[in-house]
Amino acid sequence: MVITQERTLAARVRADFPILDQEVNGNPLIYLDNAATSQKPLVVLNSLLNYYQKDNANVHRGAHTLSTRATEAYEGARDKVAQFINARSRQEIVYTRNATEAINLVAYSWGLNFLKEGDEIITSVMEHHSNLVPWRMIAEKTGAIIKYVELDENEGFNLAQFKTLLSEKTKLVTVVHISNTLGCINPIEEITKLAHQIGAKVLIDACQSAPHYPLDVQAIDCDWLVASGHKMCAPTGIGFLYGKEDLLEAMPPFFGGGEMISEVFLDHFTVGELPHKFEAGTPAIGEAIALGAAVDYLTNLGMGNIHTYEMELTAHLFKQLVEIPQLKIYGPKPDQKGQGRAALASFNVENIHASDLSTLLDHDGIAIRSGHHCTQPLHRLFNASGSARASLSFYNTHAEIDRFIEVLIQTIDFFNGIAD
Repeated sequence: MVITQERTLAARVRADFPILDQEVNGNPLIYLDNAATSQKPLVVLNSLLNYYQKDNANVHRGAHTLSTRATEAYEGARDKVAQFINARSRQEIVYTRNATEAINLVAYSWGLNFLKEGDEIITSVMEHHSNLVPWRMIAEKTGAIIKYVELDENEGFNLAQFKTLLSEKTKLVTVVHISNTLGCINPIEEITKLAHQIGAKVLIDACQSAPHYPLDVQAIDCDWLVASGHKMCAPTGIGFLYGKEDLLEAMPPFFGGGEMISEVFLDHFTVGELPHKFEAGTPAIGEAIALGAAVDYLTNLGMGNIHTYEMELTAHLFKQLVEIPQLKIYGPKPDQKGQGRAALASFNVENIHASDLSTLLDHDGIAIRSGHHCTQPLHRLFNASGSARASLSFYNTHAEIDRFIEVLIQTIDFFNGIAD
């Protein structure tokens, strides 16, 4: 067997992730729940520990050495994020707790102030709840109308229908880059171009693409983009909002308090400069620094290398999944090289509940997700209460996929035996 350079990526990085070197229920851990959260390399864990052991101080507010070092590391991480997605300036990167908070920031700061009755928001039926619920709340407050892009014949984004929804009433298009359930890679550059032609703004949910796919916000030309650190090898509790500088300048603050101000008087206040006007209070300093370390780690591996290797994993996974009887896989099929979708597969097996499948797989040390994956409207379209989902990352191996398929088949046979 020929081992390609890409195939060696997992072998090269496995030692960086100590959590993977353990047994679960007496079996080697096989972690296939990366769409929910990624594992963290030692360099990220050590950056968090280093901050609390050596530099623990508040940022921006102190003249002493610890505060200076903390501020440099915190703001240095912002520079790294800006470079990672090719933002025009560091002022366009706002730290948030996660992508959910970032979407809510745009919804309440821009949506509540710039949308009015009769304006239209276009989103899709495949969206995560975080990109559905805030806009429903804003629509109820402003009288705006939400329209939904449906699925095409391949269970992907229906671009043809999207074009028919666009009109002079469209003020916002807010869509996911990669669906966490369908695995489809949506044509966000074309979506953005079409939206801008009729004067609409565009928000992109990049939670499932930022860890796996090279991003360039200038090439995409989106107005906002959001991501969560915990899905891209960083800790929980940190994420970011990218926004075009002129838009962020026009938006009022989301939270009020310390840090986001320039001056405060008893009868008024003035806001601080970008990006700080959206970062009220003491931030998640250690987590932001660790996000910078995670960005360094991914950058050093090369996002192109990660994407190439994960396509190979995708091809290997789907080649075997499609051979299993009774299995319904959601979303478009990849080609033989793994192109055409992300490295995840949501599926159901006829007459077997997804939670039962995942529970028995866990007995063999295999971690997959079961449930609605925060896409309940999408699952209702499929007449399914939920699904099982195996999601891959660059530290997963071909051997792990083979073992997953082996145990999955055994589990299905076990349930079929009970039914007989």
